[in-house]
Formats: sequence, structure tokens, C-alpha cells
Amino acid sequence: MISRRVFTSLLGAVAMMPAVGFAADMPAPFDNPGEVKVALVRYLSTGDFFQAYLSGVEKQAEAIGVDLRVFDSRQDAALQADMVDQAIALGVDGIIIQHGLTESMQAAAQRAVDAGIKVVAFDVDVENDAIPQIEQSDRDLARLALEAALADNGNEFVAGYVYVPGIAPLDRRDETWVQVKADNPGINEVAMFGTLDNPIANSVANQARAVLSANPNITVMFAPYDEFAKGVKIAVDEAGMTDQVSIYSADVSTADIAAMREPGSSWKATAATNPAVVGEVSVRALAMLLAGENPGDSVIVPPTLITQTMLNELDITNMEDLGAKMPAFAHADVAVPDWMPLPAR
Repeated sequence: MISRRVFTSLLGAVAMMPAVGFAADMPAPFDNPGEVKVALVRYLSTGDFFQAYLSGVEKQAEAIGVDLRVFDSRQDAALQADMVDQAIALGVDGIIIQHGLTESMQAAAQRAVDAGIKVVAFDVDVENDAIPQIEQSDRDLARLALEAALADNGNEFVAGYVYVPGIAPLDRRDETWVQVKADNPGINEVAMFGTLDNPIANSVANQARAVLSANPNITVMFAPYDEFAKGVKIAVDEAGMTDQVSIYSADVSTADIAAMREPGSSWKATAATNPAVVGEVSVRALAMLLAGENPGDSVIVPPTLITQTMLNELDITNMEDLGAKMPAFAHADVAVPDWMPLPAR
């Protein structure tokens, strides 16, 4: 076996040489990677986070050389389950299930396992011990964002909360919010609202307008998904409450960075992993399963706190800057066996 560092160097050195490859250095079935078919079955796809996640999946699949098929259910739970069956019928070797509802995906995931297909699940609990869970450490995402809220606002404030139950990452983030409120009884949650109707940000903005009108004493909005935070910011800006309301969120994108850096922006902090890196990790974990290796029952990508102050001080304007100036954000050394080729950086 060769090390990952040596592998990457050699790959760049011979990139222009014909008929040279490294499939022989990878375990079966990746000694003939073009014949390995992998499906990504998506529930959520709206927003910068999911575009970046897809980009990471595509780049890691390309680096390995597998045949990737993408199925997008656009938040239709029944269609997502049907798309798993479509992937099974196509004879894929592996499936990544990206988000979804436990009640609709549990049986579909089991059908794939019964068909001899390797499966990993990102941010959806399919309640199956044979299926590794890819996670962003959602409880830590919420914890980091809420620690920033407490540091900025103290432990007594009036809060609005954006939440849609039944989505695994949001449910895990909600557990942390519930605990933080229990530990800080001075937090007064006066409104809980949320929707995943497309376009999500605009739909949340419509709700947030009514919430702010009914509760003009809100000073903190916890919106632990960046599309939620975008919607809240729209409503806060329109209400002329940017000096009064502080927004704390999870996830990040170039558009989010621009919104956080606007003069006087109410969006103070977000906690995030690099969605492209999470996409890469999802493919690598699945590839390990296909190679007969165990990535672990829970494959966790650690998050980073990103504050408005940090973005301004480091003059970070986009995701590329964020990766360059915060190297831990650019790569996660997770699910990386020595034989695994990585995307070019």
C-alpha cells in the first residue's frame, strides 16, 4: 500500500500520461472503479448548503472513479423512498441517503440492505445497525451557536426559535436548545415557527414577519439552519429591527458570509461544517463499506464556530477564503484510509 500523501503526489505527476491509473492500488471493487455504481438519493436540495454537499459528493466520486447517479426527490418523502427502489432496480452497488424522514426511509433503506447493497445515511436516522450515520455533530453545531448567543446576550433574553420537527439534524439541534433553556431559565422563548416549503428562506420570512409583529420584544432568534436564518434576516431587516435582534444559526455558504458581513447585520454567528467536505466524507464512508472496511457506526464531521467579528477581522468573503484562512474547515481527516484518492485541492 502507498500512503495517501504519496498517492496524491504521484497522481498529479502523471496526470498527463496516457493509460496510467491507480486502480490496481485500490482494493476490490475499486480495482475496476468504472464498474462501481453509486446512487445519491436526496430529500433536501434547496439552498447553498445542499449544492455544496452535492459538489463534494461529485468530486470524491470522480476522484475514486465510480459511476455516480443522483436522485432528487425535492422534499417528497414518498418519492424519495421510490427513488431508493429505482436505485436498487438499476443494480447500484452503494447508496447514500441524504436527509429524509425516518418513517418513509426506514423500510426503503432495509430493502436496499436486503438486496445486498451497501448504504450510508447523512442526517437521516433510518434506525438500521447495518447503515453508518454520517453526521455534522448537530448537537455541537447548536451548542457552539448558542454559546455565542449566551456570550453576546447574557443568559436572560426573549427568544424566537425556528424549528421543523421530524428532520434528524433539526431534532438533534433541538435537543441542545431544550437543554440550554433548562440550564438558563432566564431565556424566554415566546415563539416557535418554521417551514420547509420552497423557497424555504422566503417562506420562513413570511412567518417571521408575523412573529416579530406579535412579539416586538424578541432580541435573539435561534435559527439552526442557514435557510431559516436567511428568512429571519429578511424579516428583521424589513421590520427595521437590525439593532435589536441578533440571529444565531447553523451551516454556512458564500451567500451567508455576505449576509453576515453587511453593515449592521443582525446575523451574528453560525456554527458549521464545510458541506462539500461532508459530501466527500459520505462517499468515502460508502467506499470503505464497499471495500469491506468499517467506517464506524457514526461518522462525525466536527463543526467550527464562525462569527461576524471573525469574518470581518480576517476579511473572509467566500467559502474559499474560509477554507484558506481556517484550514480546519477545508478538510476533515475522517474516513480516509491510505488507499483512498482524494479530490484535488
